[in-house]
Amino acid sequence: MRFSKLTIDAISFWVGAAAASAFWFLLRWARPLFKQVRENWQKGREEAALRDSSNIEDTHRQNILKKAQGMHLAAPLFSLEEILIEPKLVAPPPQLEPGSEFVAQDQTSLTVPYLLQDSTFSSFYGTETLTIPEALSEGAHLAILGDPGMGKSVALAYIASLMAKKNQEMGALQEAIPFLLHVADLSLSNNAAPKDILDPISEFFTEEASLFHGARLPKFIRLSFSSGRALLLLDGLDEIPQEETEKVIGYLTALLKEYPTIRIITTASLEFLGSLSALGFASLSLKGWNDFERQIFLKKWGTLWQNYVALEAWVQAGPEQVEADLLNAWLSIETEKFTPLELTLKTWGSYAGDIRGKTAIAAIETHLRRLAPADIPVAALEALAMQVSLTSQPLFNQKNANAWVKSFEAPEEILEKGEEEIAEEKESKEKVAPKRGLVEKLAQSGLLTQHRDNQMRFMHPVFSGFLSGRALSNYSVDERLTNQSPWSGKTLSMHYMASSGPSSNTSRLVDTFLGTPDPILERNLLLMGGWLRDASRKASWRGKVLTALAKILQDDTQPLGLRGQIITALAQSNDPSVAALFRQLLQSGSVYIIQLAALGSGLMRDKKAVKPLSETLVKFRNTFTLSAATLALAAIGTDEALNALATALMQGEENLRRAAAEAFANHPSEGWETLKEALGIEDILVRRSALFGLARTQQAWADELILHTQLEDKEWAVRDIAAGILEKRKAPNLRIPRKLPSPSENPWLIAFAGQEGMGISPGAPATEVLMLALKSEDVDQKLAALAYLRRTPSEGVINALYHKMYGDNIEMREAVFLALVEIAASGVKLPSPQSFGLS
Repeated sequence: MRFSKLTIDAISFWVGAAAASAFWFLLRWARPLFKQVRENWQKGREEAALRDSSNIEDTHRQNILKKAQGMHLAAPLFSLEEILIEPKLVAPPPQLEPGSEFVAQDQTSLTVPYLLQDSTFSSFYGTETLTIPEALSEGAHLAILGDPGMGKSVALAYIASLMAKKNQEMGALQEAIPFLLHVADLSLSNNAAPKDILDPISEFFTEEASLFHGARLPKFIRLSFSSGRALLLLDGLDEIPQEETEKVIGYLTALLKEYPTIRIITTASLEFLGSLSALGFASLSLKGWNDFERQIFLKKWGTLWQNYVALEAWVQAGPEQVEADLLNAWLSIETEKFTPLELTLKTWGSYAGDIRGKTAIAAIETHLRRLAPADIPVAALEALAMQVSLTSQPLFNQKNANAWVKSFEAPEEILEKGEEEIAEEKESKEKVAPKRGLVEKLAQSGLLTQHRDNQMRFMHPVFSGFLSGRALSNYSVDERLTNQSPWSGKTLSMHYMASSGPSSNTSRLVDTFLGTPDPILERNLLLMGGWLRDASRKASWRGKVLTALAKILQDDTQPLGLRGQIITALAQSNDPSVAALFRQLLQSGSVYIIQLAALGSGLMRDKKAVKPLSETLVKFRNTFTLSAATLALAAIGTDEALNALATALMQGEENLRRAAAEAFANHPSEGWETLKEALGIEDILVRRSALFGLARTQQAWADELILHTQLEDKEWAVRDIAAGILEKRKAPNLRIPRKLPSPSENPWLIAFAGQEGMGISPGAPATEVLMLALKSEDVDQKLAALAYLRRTPSEGVINALYHKMYGDNIEMREAVFLALVEIAASGVKLPSPQSFGLS
């Protein structure tokens, strides 16, 4: 045969085999290097492209800054920077890893319940907070929570402004590129998926841009997202019903899948978070304003008004101007329970001289009358808002809006015209401006905001809810509203319905809600508790709601997180019987009830509670009970209350002394001076305690005193406390939310699984291992497992959580309650405890 004499040289064979092996080995070794080179090349191309688009980036930043500066209620008068109170977030509990070092916390943060749903306690008692740049610093996406009117949109505008100016406060995100828009601007209402995931964003910004820059924007936006520099600031997710929220979250899911390195901040509501948590969003509450911040706001407003607004002709022609100091002193009275929106409106009305009363309701009504065109009846506004609520359409098109208010349009004049008149009319038709309809007038006034695809909305959901509630109060309860899934339009409509109109209508709604069990979370009851602030004291239904709230408050099997919400609802109810109830509960035998009652007495600044609070400092040794009593005394702030605190600081046991010192930090006018003087007291325990109080003031002068004490105090025991405080400032802040690694990449969980003889497959939820960790004796392991289990809430997981909440220690009970709050917000319906054999 042709190849019969073919031979293979052994040496050549082995040399060739070795060469081939070496080649493939080198190729395999170099493959990651090639991949890195390719990625670096791609990144370099993107960065070069972004540099080439620097002009368009500068223009984009300027446009974002301009838009952000107008995203607040007082925009017709001032820019955002002129009137801003820096938004802050309530710091969540520390995110601990099992085996990590103990994290010292101040007693105040341990005493005041962490309420994800309500920041009242946090702002009033000064628990730990995070700036928004801090909250972003560990890579998590943010969902900013808060009731309507708390300033969530302003928070987004504030961050957008910082980013537009490349402010150093943004840290690693200083060079990020902001994209600020409202959910309505995405135009996701139709069911057709976009051809490209960036199309909704590109189309919006292109339409907003000038003709010159518009053509270049899509490429710039694509480069911004593909390079990971984009930070999407999405407003309005908290304003839409659940079905629409799911569409937006679905879009965000697809966006993050395509561009996983971008960052997102959105506004949100605990009424429905959907799958935001599973997407890596940390839900944090926006902190309300405290006394100090309210005073700063009023002072800013007064200065700006006198220097600029008061000189304008429309102000000069109005009522005689009152001195800013006098107005601000009046405004400081009884506005403690106001949201930032309500305080802004009351301040505006007071300075303009058209305020219709002293309540939050009067402030809203005043502003609506100021905004609405004079020739449009209030009934038309109410009818429009009522249809928005009943149809669950906070975003509506102009055609629907015209149909809803058609009966309020002025009738067209019908005249008999001759041929000559008709001819003359045709000739002059183009010269005469077309008559504007009611909806167009509302849009021009600013009461309605226009968006893409002819979509409209009320400029703020509070205004829509207020008008809707007023309209609904004239009718029996409408099932079209009560049968809706929870969303802000429904909640606000019912709130303002309860504050006006016949109480019999609200009474029927109250009876329905009281007869509808909502185990664990008691959302219906808390919803009604929120109505108490603005409702008439003579309303027939108030007694039923107050009684139901008081019953749960006194049940020690219920979480402090639930009962803390009840305390704030009761304290803000303006009911004179509540203060007496809190004083009565201070005599309870339960340290937890006393803790809550003390915080409630402080929230109401009840002077009659000073004596029982002072007696509590002597009777009890429970740290949290003592801390709550001292915080309440500092909040009441009378001479008697402050003297009781001073006695506790000078003569109490060490935990009481520390509690008193931390409470003094909440009283700047007298408490801060007391803490300064305490550092000069001979008693070591006084000086040690004073340091904890000074640390809570978060003031530069206090830090200097702590540093001086560390260096100069004659006692090691005092120097050591000062050193520990300063060292804590340098340590990583474990309250900053962090992305959870997958279970298969978590070291402690891998180690725990190994101890149990189990493994964790990549991509698997590891529920079985996590359930074992939840049963562990180690509290840190249980808490760490809970962080994962809340994202996979199967029936078995919820069963285990219920048993932990009712059968474990108080720390686990509170942690499980928070987990259940988020699980319910994701859309999971919580079963009754009885279904798992719990009473």
